[in-house]
Amino acid sequence: MNTHGNQSLSQQGFSRRHFVTAMGAATVVSPLLAQESKPVAPVIALTGAKLKVAVVGCGDRGTFIAGLLKQHGGYEISAVADYFQAKAETMGETFGVAKERRFSGLNGYKRALETKPDMLAIMSPPFFHPEQAATAVDAGVHVYLAKPIAVDVPGCRSIEATAKLAAEKKLTFLVDFQTRAMPFYQEAVKRVHAGAIGELAFGEVSYHCGGSDRMDLMDNPEKRIKNWLDDKALSGDIITEQNIHSLDVMNWICQTPPVSAYGTGGRKVRKHTGDCWDHFTVLYKYPNNVGMGFSSRQFSGHGIVCRVFGSKGVLEARYGGNVMIRGESFYRGGETKQIYKEGAFNNVIAFYNAFKKGDSSNPTIAPSVQSCLITIMGRKAAYTGKIVTWDEIIKDTERLDGRLEGLRA
Repeated sequence: MNTHGNQSLSQQGFSRRHFVTAMGAATVVSPLLAQESKPVAPVIALTGAKLKVAVVGCGDRGTFIAGLLKQHGGYEISAVADYFQAKAETMGETFGVAKERRFSGLNGYKRALETKPDMLAIMSPPFFHPEQAATAVDAGVHVYLAKPIAVDVPGCRSIEATAKLAAEKKLTFLVDFQTRAMPFYQEAVKRVHAGAIGELAFGEVSYHCGGSDRMDLMDNPEKRIKNWLDDKALSGDIITEQNIHSLDVMNWICQTPPVSAYGTGGRKVRKHTGDCWDHFTVLYKYPNNVGMGFSSRQFSGHGIVCRVFGSKGVLEARYGGNVMIRGESFYRGGETKQIYKEGAFNNVIAFYNAFKKGDSSNPTIAPSVQSCLITIMGRKAAYTGKIVTWDEIIKDTERLDGRLEGLRA
């Protein structure tokens, strides 16, 4: 397990100062006080051979990230892998990957690694992330990993161990969180940490979006893989797979993990497909009696918001909307309409620059592990209806069963 003194990555508190200072050599962003937030060009000249990238997971996210890698200009998609051959073929055709480098099955990513890429971009269902990342680092390959890093605590521990090995091997390993790569978010959180809203009192955090209830019983393993977003084990449920964006911002602001969580939730609209819940409500208690009320839903409506109240003001941060501070230390901030693409593109730039500089400090790993543990903490509290403490969750040994029997290797 990766440790720092006597603490694992997940147990440490992470300040915005620590995160951005560590990222300074790798992340390129537009001026923090600019009126607009736009993707920026790499600062390192694209010289020599391009980074060869194998992409595992050829769905929407994988195709999106592959497109940004191509747009950047410093990467070449050299191999692709997906459980379904048809998806691998489609991506292969789109990005000009040779037919013999399009792989399928559960172990398709291993065959992609055998082609000796420089980097593995892991865009597969979260259940597979720990194993795929560990195999890549064992093979001496750099890793670009989609969130969340895992679906259970043992998976988070695995990522910690893999991160430690990556650092020892001088490998770059980045987790793609868009919000932490956005200038307005970075500046606003920096100001909060400097006292702009005074002492934290409480917060409101939400991830509300539309959803669907397909008439698909997911009665065989291939249907579960195809519709992995609807499967608790493969996705981690909506609180881990999707809501982690809001909860990560909450924890970024608070700088330390919550003391405890208590929650509820269930299925009010989704009746026919999968076993994921369609809503959660969780109260996270942070040190100094700071309460953070979180809610999420996947039916009607939209809003991804983190609003934190302090003794001198309030931070309002809307994913895709305005980020600002009201109160004694007013900060106008700005809109983040292009956050989905811009944040990911800034991370693509950061990865490339870190690789070129030989930077294996990999500062995105520790906060990503902690945020994933916080989602699991909330999930467990809601599932059980009991108060779950941070001390309990970091010792949790429960593994989610992916039920992979019957799937093609």
